[in-house]
Amino acid sequence: MDLVRYGVVLVLLTAVTLVVMTWAGVRLRTDAVVATVRGLVQLSLISLVIAWAFRHPTAAAALLVVMLAAAALTSTRRIGLGYGVYPTALGAIACGATVTVAPVMALDILPGGAEMVVPFAAQVIGGAMVAASLSGQRLRDDVTDRWGEVEAGLAIGLTPRQSVSEFGPRAVARALTPGLDQTRAAGLVTLPGAYVGLLLGGATPYEAALVQTLVLVGLLAAQSISAATTVLGLSGRLGERRPEVATA
Repeated sequence: MDLVRYGVVLVLLTAVTLVVMTWAGVRLRTDAVVATVRGLVQLSLISLVIAWAFRHPTAAAALLVVMLAAAALTSTRRIGLGYGVYPTALGAIACGATVTVAPVMALDILPGGAEMVVPFAAQVIGGAMVAASLSGQRLRDDVTDRWGEVEAGLAIGLTPRQSVSEFGPRAVARALTPGLDQTRAAGLVTLPGAYVGLLLGGATPYEAALVQTLVLVGLLAAQSISAATTVLGLSGRLGERRPEVATA
């Protein structure tokens, strides 16, 4: 790739963004520039790390552990109940990712070793993180908004977990909606990122479709496990007293 032309295109697209923001009266121009530069730097650095990890299997595993820990921290902050929910978020994301990635590795579905497994696992961890965040937020909000019903349940002898159990399915459904929409739209409304990336990398459309389908189905599996585990882990805590959003 010609880096000079690449840089010119990035500058032009950033300029378009700034012009539109100015025309629309949006005061986020500095944020847009900072986000662009930060994204470029971060992706460049992680590319170096991943390239090194591809040559060292132990390092690849360590990289995934770091990603998992960072994902759990992000979900903890999004849920907004303080750092006490970190173990719940970590366990939920880890369960979703492990159950999804393990059979793929055991059956050697993805060729190429770490070069294929690491990107796949990273996408799965990211999807599980989003599901944990969305389900935790929805459960927290529902319990807060309908605390009177929770108190009524406690008053008649229900346990804290039982008193918030009716909110769980809706929280899980909220977390799964984006993934379901993405899977439904794949190939019809959008061409997903993995599919496009594989095509650009020289794979045939058929091979790209197989891998992308594996990614989409894997994401749904990881997200369902992560969301359900998050709700299960938070239910007892949220049913004990009215949630107060904390700045984590």
